[in-house]
Amino acid sequence: MSKETSLKDIAGTVVLVGAGKMGAAMLDGWVARGLDPAKVVVIEPQPSLQVVRYGARGLKINPEGGAIQAAVVVIAIKPQAAANAMPSLARFISPATVAVSIMAGKTLKFLQDGLPPGTAIVRSMPNTPAAIGRGITVVVPNAQVTPAQRHAADLLLAAAGAVEWISDEALMDAVTAVSGSGPAYVFLLAEALAKAGAAAGLPPDLAEKLARVTVAGSGELLHLSSDDAATLRKNVTSPGGTTAAALEVLMGSDGLDPLMKKAIAAAAKRSRELGS
Repeated sequence: MSKETSLKDIAGTVVLVGAGKMGAAMLDGWVARGLDPAKVVVIEPQPSLQVVRYGARGLKINPEGGAIQAAVVVIAIKPQAAANAMPSLARFISPATVAVSIMAGKTLKFLQDGLPPGTAIVRSMPNTPAAIGRGITVVVPNAQVTPAQRHAADLLLAAAGAVEWISDEALMDAVTAVSGSGPAYVFLLAEALAKAGAAAGLPPDLAEKLARVTVAGSGELLHLSSDDAATLRKNVTSPGGTTAAALEVLMGSDGLDPLMKKAIAAAAKRSRELGS
């Protein structure tokens, strides 16, 4: 059964805690891939119209009453609000529930300390292209997660794009630095390329369009091609040509490679600090 249709078969209630941009994007992806909105409960003090519109199809927003026995609880609140919010999530948790966190920097230990003892927990790190179904999410489970719970979590996260499972949580700081923060680096490249084009004499609006479409198109080519990034770069580079002249600067001793290594190290260090 494909991921496109198997969301229909998730048994039980899915509770989405936090429906900001990322949470709402995930909800859109779930419904688009067959999850019945009547199976979803959203906990969000200020739901957007994007979320409210699913109410007509059975989705429940901030329901009153007692405990809700959820199959999956997706925690999509801001990391800064996590400490205060975690105790209130106990009413959704049963021995059969798997909690899926998409909060940056919040470790499995933090989640285990804040949720009922023995809770099955999946920590994940998505990125913003998830909003258009083109993200990538890296996931690490705790020891309590069963194969069925892992499958359910994988289906829900795959609605936002690719999913990669790891067993070593220590890798999550580097994951955050590369893919979690990575879209900002790509946007900075487009921004810098546009500014450089304007400095070279192009009208600013034309420079911005050239940079935007070039970065977007190159990313799509990388996505669709079976060649790796280095091969695609070499395919564009004629010996002694204009691209080669530019790459001599970008690939020099003080060029992009050492700078990116410093940037990733700084982001990973900050991720460790936030998680402590």
